[in-house]
Amino acid sequence: MVRRIDVTGADGVRLAAWEFADPPKTGEIERSPGVLLLHGLMGRASHWASTARWLSERHRAVALDQRGHGQSDKPPEGPYTRDAYVGDAEAALEQLGLAPAVLIGHSMGALTAWQLAAKRPDLVRGLIICDMRASALGAASQREWEAWFKSWPVPFATLADVRKWFGEDDPWVERPNPSRGEFYAEAMAESDDGWRPVFEPEQMLKSRETWVYDAHWEELAQVRCPALVVRGLDGELGRAESQEMVRVLPHGQYAEVADAGHLVHYDQPEAWRGAIEPFLDGVLTG
Repeated sequence: MVRRIDVTGADGVRLAAWEFADPPKTGEIERSPGVLLLHGLMGRASHWASTARWLSERHRAVALDQRGHGQSDKPPEGPYTRDAYVGDAEAALEQLGLAPAVLIGHSMGALTAWQLAAKRPDLVRGLIICDMRASALGAASQREWEAWFKSWPVPFATLADVRKWFGEDDPWVERPNPSRGEFYAEAMAESDDGWRPVFEPEQMLKSRETWVYDAHWEELAQVRCPALVVRGLDGELGRAESQEMVRVLPHGQYAEVADAGHLVHYDQPEAWRGAIEPFLDGVLTG
């Protein structure tokens, strides 16, 4: 069963939160430890469906469509700032009654998660950071992304075309990657002239420019709960930086997933589960 729950985020933005399992029985919600899943830039809550389902066997797991993504509001003028994203996640935890929760974030969602953990330690009992760098990426990275968005051959005629382009033909793909094609197919919707992303690329660039120029080590050092840094061996987070992040975190741990790129939980779902489940067991049942 998939259930949608409406949440009011910062500035009154309407957000869609999702449970990918039967809702807890009356009285179990308060006793069941909560997990909030935060996708990355261009992602959506449904990218967490498989993770949320196995989590829901023992815990209450909710995935959030962040502003500008999925079925949440996409206000033309935003704001798409760090404060707005963190405020949305904070509001979701409080309105859903999940706190103190474990936050699981991928990429930009991981940054949101650790910034919230630093801001509101009372709401967060544990943190999983998946393939997100703490260092500044810089102006060159932003220009590369602008050019990349312009290279997309939208609209796509079919979902098969989406899968092929993002899984094989995209210049950023070094070798065929079917899971990457599936990831982007999940982020498309059919329109009158073909398949287009459910997000506005301009809004994604606005979101990205609010964090890409800055380093985020200071907030990382302020995270007081147990935290696990996970990287795909072929992802964007290098081993040296990930280990430095673990060192900076007051209670940091490290895990890596072989044969996985940036989309760790999509590339290797079973290995992803194996990497994070021991940490979760310790935090949620300890």
